[in-house]
Order: sequence, then structure tokens, then C-alpha cells
Amino acid sequence: MHERGASVRELIAENEALRRQLASLLDQAEGNHAIMMRHQAFDLEIVGAASFQELVGTIFRRLPEIARLDAVTLSLVDPGADIYTVMHKLGVDFETLPALLFHECAEELGYELDTDQALRPLLGRFEPAALRQLFPHPAPGLASVALVPLLRNKRLIGSLNLASRDPGRFTPLLGTDFVEHMGSIIAICLENVISNEMLKYIGLTDALTGVYNRRYIDRRLLEEIARARRQAYPVSCMYIDIDHFKQVNDRHGHLAGDDVLREVAARIKTELRISDALARFGGEEFVVLLIDADLASATLVAQRIRAGVADQPFLLADGQEVPVTVSIGVAVLDAAGAGPAIEDAAQQMLALADQALYQAKENGRNQVVG
Repeated sequence: MHERGASVRELIAENEALRRQLASLLDQAEGNHAIMMRHQAFDLEIVGAASFQELVGTIFRRLPEIARLDAVTLSLVDPGADIYTVMHKLGVDFETLPALLFHECAEELGYELDTDQALRPLLGRFEPAALRQLFPHPAPGLASVALVPLLRNKRLIGSLNLASRDPGRFTPLLGTDFVEHMGSIIAICLENVISNEMLKYIGLTDALTGVYNRRYIDRRLLEEIARARRQAYPVSCMYIDIDHFKQVNDRHGHLAGDDVLREVAARIKTELRISDALARFGGEEFVVLLIDADLASATLVAQRIRAGVADQPFLLADGQEVPVTVSIGVAVLDAAGAGPAIEDAAQQMLALADQALYQAKENGRNQVVG
């Protein structure tokens, strides 16, 4: 009897242990399923991103949450700063993306590029000195890191850099299939959205002069007025017209006129900051948008532009020198307070600059009126 009772107790204990083990496995399965669903939702979210800012912002906002990471940075290979320049001109606010890093060459990312083997993720200890370029402002306590190469057609376009305070989170012995899958999805999304943004930029650029076109400046003006109202700074614009441009075409031909348009655009650009915007508005007219510039500052820049055009004759392809001048009208929008609707404010500022330009021409041309 005693032996039978012990046997029953052992069976009951074994049964309880099996129940606990099954419950643990079910909990683990449910947890894994929840993780898989979160990552699938993340994949769908980044695939659906319509712009560079939306894509990168989603990566930084969602990835630390769904993957339980303590730091995420994204490095992009950008020789010549082409990507940075175009994205900035399209209005990407890099101040909201401090973990987005641009690198002149792929060698800065820390991968061994001089081998025939395919690039694989690098997992190991977090060493601040060695990872300074990928984590320039690391959070305290980071202990392990995964560097995930972003590859397109065997070309390294960047690196997704993941870090954790858990020293066992990323070790060289761990499998990398999961992070490689994540890297491949992000690489595809980045390449697609950058290509689309580049095409958008081309569609917003004047083919002759290489500066923006009217479609761009109309859109940018609305964006900047809205931003200026939120941050309470002034926005100014200039309306610039080449004086007697028809005479250049009549005397020297339209090819010479094209050369003059390109050179005027180039001389205007030399006086502007990267945050400002220059567009060919049509014919021989240009519009400049100046960010965080009051009327006095904008007028000073306009005077430099006027002098930069007038003080040095234009050299044509046939060797002839042609004197060229411009007239400039300047207007400012004080963004403090609500004011009229953004569309109406943009129209009013352009109209005021146009009126000032008319007055500059009436006063004898080669002048600035603000």
C-alpha cells in the first residue's frame, strides 16, 4: 500500500511538472507570436512609408519599442553629401533625427570590405571608443551591439546599429537570420524611398539653371510659413528680375540668354545659406526664400546679390563680355501670431515682393526696394 501511494504521488508530481512545462511553452509560444506580429506590423509600416522622413522616423520611433533596444542609430553611405543635400532641400528636418548619420565612405562603418565573403552582421560587446562614429552620443550603460549591414545588389548602402544594456543580448554566438531579415527589408525601403525622393527633386528643379522651379517654391513657401509660425521667426522673400533680358536674347541669341540665366542663378546662390531656397519663377524671374531673416537682413542679402551680378560682366561662350544687372523687390512676413491663412499669407508676401520689384524697375533698375 505504501509503495502504491508513493507511486501515485510521483505520478501526480510528474503530471504537475508536465503541466507547468506545457504552460511555460504556451507562454513562450504566445510571446514569440506577439513578437512576430509586432515585427510584421513594423515591416508593413516601413514598407508603406511615403517619404524619407516618414521612413527614418518610423525606424527610430518603433524599432526600440518592438525589439526592446536601448539605442538605435542608422548610418548611410553618402559620398559628396548628395542624399543629405537633396533631403534637406525637400524639407527633411534633420534636427528631429539626431540618430541619423551620414558617412563619406563605406569604410567608416567598420565592416571588412576587402574580402570576397558576403558581409554579415557584427555582434559583440559595446566598445564606445571603437564605435564612436556609429554611436556619437551613446546612452549610458550600453553593453552589447549588433551592426547590421544594409546591402543592395551586394553594395553597402549603410548600417543599422542596434545596442542594448543587456550584455547577453548580442554575442558572436547568436544566430543572425532575424537581424539580417530586418536589415534587408530596411535596405530595400531606404533605396526605394531615396530613389523616389530624388525623382521628386528632379521634378521640382528647373532643367536649365539647376535651381528649383515654381512648383517647388510654392510648396516650400507654405511649409516654411507654417514652421515659422510655430517657432515665431520671420520669413522673407525676394523677387528678382534680370534687367533688359530681351535685349540679350535679341543681340546675342537665345543660347547666350541661357548662359546668362545660368550664371545669374549661380551668382545668386553664392550669397545664400543652405537653409534658403532659390527658384526660377519663369522667364528671367527668380524668387528667393530666406528663412529666419527680417527685412533688414533680407535687404542686405539682396544688395549683395545685386552687386554680385552687376560688378562683374558675363563672359559668353563666344568670348564676348555682356554687362548684366538685376532689380530686386524684398518683402517680409512677420510670423508672430496667427495672421491670415497660410495660403493667403504666401500670396500676400509674393505680391508685396512683386510690387517692390516693380518699384525698383520704375526707379531705374539695378536697384533693391524693400
